[in-house]
Amino acid sequence: MPDAEQAGVTGWGGLLDPGGSPPPQARSPAQMQYVRGMSQPADSPRRPSRANGASDAPESAAGNRAAAQRLKMRRELSAAAMELFATKGYEATTVDEIAAAGGVARRTFFRHFRSKEEAIFPDHDDTLVRAEAVLNAASPHEHPLDTVCRGIKEVMRMYAASPAVSVARYKLTREVPTLREAEIASVARYERLFTRYLLGHFDEHDHRDDNDDPLLAEVAASAVVTAHNHVLRRWLRAGGQGDVETRLDHAFAIVRDTFGTGIGAGRTADRASAAPAASVSRSGDVLVTVARTDAPLDEVMRTIEEALKNR
Repeated sequence: MPDAEQAGVTGWGGLLDPGGSPPPQARSPAQMQYVRGMSQPADSPRRPSRANGASDAPESAAGNRAAAQRLKMRRELSAAAMELFATKGYEATTVDEIAAAGGVARRTFFRHFRSKEEAIFPDHDDTLVRAEAVLNAASPHEHPLDTVCRGIKEVMRMYAASPAVSVARYKLTREVPTLREAEIASVARYERLFTRYLLGHFDEHDHRDDNDDPLLAEVAASAVVTAHNHVLRRWLRAGGQGDVETRLDHAFAIVRDTFGTGIGAGRTADRASAAPAASVSRSGDVLVTVARTDAPLDEVMRTIEEALKNR
């Protein structure tokens, strides 16, 4: 199966190979706040809140143990599937054989996976939750593109946690079209998540011709994912060797330099009437900076750096 570069295909679609997935509709702004997509469970009215802390602790611990056991079983079944695929071939391997190799019944296998294709991609659901948690916990002063870069690092950490398995998985997905499609469909959710996050900072009802924010948000989200995929593919082709996080930071720096100052550029009318994020005055060898309390830290730092360069 040819790689993205060999096929000459543009656009994203997966961590291993490009494809296509339409971005969601833009969200309305929330004063540079992320419009969170994960619903939060309502507190139960039947128990007072003070009692919940003590009574829910054992339940929470039990839930954590159950989740850990479930993840352990999924990984064991995934490892068994990968070994069988490598020795017998993907098409010749059955679900019953994977279950037997994992020491469980067929019915137990289907509690964890819907098919043998799904068995080699056990961690995307959990990783998507962790990536979204990074977005949800982001400081309002952090540039949203930096937040997205931090979020997708959770995906790279998933692959880097088991290099041998990740390399074997990559080789297998290149050989089996069904697995290739399953991987693309699974990881396309990351780009949708990051696009929603960036679009959540802009006004979907601002339809002025000079407002390029929605376009920039979608292009920037795709650029972050593409940069990540490029580094990931090179790392996998190298057998999972090398400092992948340093390479990833370098790729993100390129994306940040290209798109970081462009996001929000379409709101020219709003910016013309608004006070600058920060201003600098000079007295001899001393610089005095005055910044708005809601000013993004990166804009304040750029203002200071420019003043220092021009002294």
